[in-house]
Amino acid sequence: MLQLEPKSPDFELIVGENPELKRLASGFGFTEGPLWKGDWLLFSDIPNNRLVELRLKDEGPEVLTVRYPSGNANGNTHDHEGRVLTCEHSNRRVTRTEKDGSVEVIASSFEGKRLNSPNDIVVDQKGAIYFTDPTFGLPNRSEGKELAHQGLYRVDPSTLQIDLLVDDLQLPNGLAFSPDGGLLYVDDSEMHHMRVFNVAQDGSLTGGEVFADLRGQPNEVGVPDGMKVDIKGNIYCTASGGLWVLNSNGDHLGRIVCPEIPANCGWGNEENRTLFITARTSVYSIELKIPGNFSTFA
Repeated sequence: MLQLEPKSPDFELIVGENPELKRLASGFGFTEGPLWKGDWLLFSDIPNNRLVELRLKDEGPEVLTVRYPSGNANGNTHDHEGRVLTCEHSNRRVTRTEKDGSVEVIASSFEGKRLNSPNDIVVDQKGAIYFTDPTFGLPNRSEGKELAHQGLYRVDPSTLQIDLLVDDLQLPNGLAFSPDGGLLYVDDSEMHHMRVFNVAQDGSLTGGEVFADLRGQPNEVGVPDGMKVDIKGNIYCTASGGLWVLNSNGDHLGRIVCPEIPANCGWGNEENRTLFITARTSVYSIELKIPGNFSTFA
């Protein structure tokens, strides 16, 4: 059952008067990385080690496995050519699925040491790839760890050169650009907050102050995880107790509380007003009033 927790009158401008939360499909292990593909939804089913295709038909949802094994895939996004970029937990790498279905490794190590377990991923206006690398996918979150940090990286799409941008995050997770690409928001699951960085012309980052505290009540489940941004700059972030909605100043406008704790979200459908939500064993959707920022760097 959908529950709304408004914190500001502006919240209704986003969700409307009578929003409906739809459970589109269920029965998965742990859903993540929703990515709209034009007329169907791609998402990760992490413990079942697969990428899933969900098509919504009049007779009911059609669910197909499109890649198995997936390296326990987590976050997904598009590059500027529409190819799917995927963070693979157990393979400890970032990959790109080519148009012919072949899989190319984009990043798997930094300075000769294996990545931890890439988690979430975005692409900027110039096509550069940014991804977070916490230890969620390592056994006991530590076994086999080679790097001293849990970083935020940038990959040049032409040369595949990987640069470490931030090394002081405890558990970096979801990330999203502002509509103009000038700001990069990054969740830190360990610290229960979101940080904001200024993006320079060369793709480097400055700043990094805390943008919003996303700590819920002591008994609430969930940590800052996946996020997306709409065309007005509002931020939709899965965190304690549900999906938090913040404005571009970091003010908490309200929460969308789902029957299951959400891990990520993604825009889709023709007008980009549908927000798909991956939440534990299910995939949900809700129609919102403000379109999502559906560019490749959202």
